[in-house]
Amino acid sequence: MTSITHIRTAVDRRAITFLRRVSPAMLRASLALTFIWFGALKVAGTTPVAELVADTVAWIPGVDATWFVPALGAVEVVLGVALLLGRAMRLVLATLVAHLAGTFLVLAVQPEVAFQNGNPLLLTTEGEFVVKNLVLISGLLVLAARQPLRSWRAARTDGQ
Repeated sequence: MTSITHIRTAVDRRAITFLRRVSPAMLRASLALTFIWFGALKVAGTTPVAELVADTVAWIPGVDATWFVPALGAVEVVLGVALLLGRAMRLVLATLVAHLAGTFLVLAVQPEVAFQNGNPLLLTTEGEFVVKNLVLISGLLVLAARQPLRSWRAARTDGQ
C-alpha cells in the first residue's frame, strides 16, 4: 500500500468511527428540536400549517381546530423533549412515527391542496411539506433500530 493510500485509509477509518459515535445523538437532537419547534409554533398560534391541519381533521366529529392545533403542538413539544432527553424511547419513537404517518391524510383528504392540477407527481408546497415526513419517519426508524434489545421472559406460574 502506498503512503497516500495508507493516509486515506486512516483518515477514512477515523471519520467513520467518529460519525458512528456522534451521528445517532445528532439525529436524535435534530429530530427533537424539530418537534419542539414545530409544536411550540402550534401552541403559540403562529404555525403556518394551522389551516392545513384544521382542514385535514375537520371531518372527525368533535374535533375543533381551536383546541386541536394547540393540543397537537403540546403533544409534539412533550414528545420532542422526551426524545431529546432519551426518555421512554420506544413509546416516543412509535408515537412520533404514528403521528407523522397521520400527516399523510392531507394527501387523501385534501388532494387539491397537496397536488398541482390533481397530478400526484406534481406536489404543491403543502404536498412537499407532507412528503418530506418520509425522511423524518426514516430518521425515527433509524433511532428505533438502535434501541437495545430487550429480553422478554415468560411469566412463571410455579412461584419461581
